[in-house]
Amino acid sequence: MDSTPQNVSPLRLRMIEDMRMRKLAPKTQAAYIRSVRKFTQYLRRSPDSATVEDLRNYQLHLVDHPRSWPRCSPCVSRARCRWS
Repeated sequence: MDSTPQNVSPLRLRMIEDMRMRKLAPKTQAAYIRSVRKFTQYLRRSPDSATVEDLRNYQLHLVDHPRSWPRCSPCVSRARCRWS
């Protein structure tokens, strides 16, 4: 049984379960969660409400702030697949 904190949102729990099913390494999972957290901070609302246009605008934001891009690129790429 996995020890997941009780105060985790349903969306984050779903993401954690999906990453576990894909057998992603713990450091990769942490990086993805960090990327989603940064996207959420940019968006200022839940990431499950993001549109394709929101993702595009975030990518443009990351291009303007290149230090963020390597860490966030996988998150945006995977999220784009979801809405495409």
